[in-house]
Amino acid sequence: MAKQNPNGNFNITVTTLAGLEEVLAEELRALDMGFIKVGVRAVTCSGNLRQLYEANLWCRTAIRVLKPIRTFKARDEDDLYAQVQKIKWSDYLNVKQTFAINAAVSHSTFEHSLFVSQLTKDAIVDQFRKATGERPSVDLNRPDLRLNLHMHENMVTLSLDSSGDSLHRRGYRLQTNVAPLNEVLAAGIVALSGWDKKSAFIDPMCGSGTLLIEAAMMAQNIAPGLYRRDGYGFEKWKDYDEKLFEMVWTTAEAKAKDAPQATILGYDIDPDYVTAARNNIENAGLADVIEVEEADFFKTEAPATPGVVVMNPPYNERIQSDDINLLYKNIGDTLKTGYQGYDAYILTGNLEAAKSIGLRVSRRIPLYNGPIDCRLLKYELYRGSRRGGVEEREV
Repeated sequence: MAKQNPNGNFNITVTTLAGLEEVLAEELRALDMGFIKVGVRAVTCSGNLRQLYEANLWCRTAIRVLKPIRTFKARDEDDLYAQVQKIKWSDYLNVKQTFAINAAVSHSTFEHSLFVSQLTKDAIVDQFRKATGERPSVDLNRPDLRLNLHMHENMVTLSLDSSGDSLHRRGYRLQTNVAPLNEVLAAGIVALSGWDKKSAFIDPMCGSGTLLIEAAMMAQNIAPGLYRRDGYGFEKWKDYDEKLFEMVWTTAEAKAKDAPQATILGYDIDPDYVTAARNNIENAGLADVIEVEEADFFKTEAPATPGVVVMNPPYNERIQSDDINLLYKNIGDTLKTGYQGYDAYILTGNLEAAKSIGLRVSRRIPLYNGPIDCRLLKYELYRGSRRGGVEEREV
């Protein structure tokens, strides 16, 4: 593949988690991407090589940044094989390199993604074997080139995966708790809270600190990709522009703010989680920005300056509570008495237990925590409402 004009635009597909598509679209607008279109767990857009590098470095809610290279209809096995062979694979790969294919198949005559990826792999290696007598190898763990195949109703899009490892693996986490929050989901929750990055941000059940770290990275304008240790998929591409990426990287470094921009505070009742959170925060270089205390949320009061309180309490899925309804009732009572003037956001996969919170929900946002169908519930905790207290009652 010839060196590409870094200013030449091409189609880009960025994948995300269900419910975060609009947040991701905003991030892509901030990078001046063109033709932004929101899909299901993905946003398509147009950009150049610099913007593709920037998307990997800056998009907090992106899972993968893909560059489509061919779209076609595959009626059957022979057709899929023939269509894949129409791509000149030596433009992207040489026989000494390794590759892997991630396939997703839905509503198609092909039933199994594994079969589709195997057939695609055969078409690629057969092309090399016929031309050179040699073939590139498959490496599922650390391939030089990662390909993405998406098939829906027999329409196939083959893309180069510019990210390599999933972008949710930031690189700052040393320790997690039993049910750690995916970093992309945590970043999405912070963004959906509408937090202004200046007022107080509190996670009173902080676990290993993921929500706190993602909030701090936003406040300090730290690109999440700066924590990446293993590099990106595009660094192995034939059109990789090292000087351009160096410029993107150093520009991102220069934009980070050193002085703390907001009060970011976490509590946890478990000393092991507090230690884990502090270790992760230290590893992220944010020890001067985030404060974590060992404390029982039900005995806390918020700082005087209003802000947001965001939490991910147990759902009785991966972490069990002795009395889940009482836990959620106590959450509601503590918010009502100790956090007036704040907006509270609670992510839960237990909507029945959430009724015990006893506060009026002003917004419900559908999200998934792994396979668990969740809601991000917003509560506006007025200071002395119209009836002389925080407005109550779940409706």
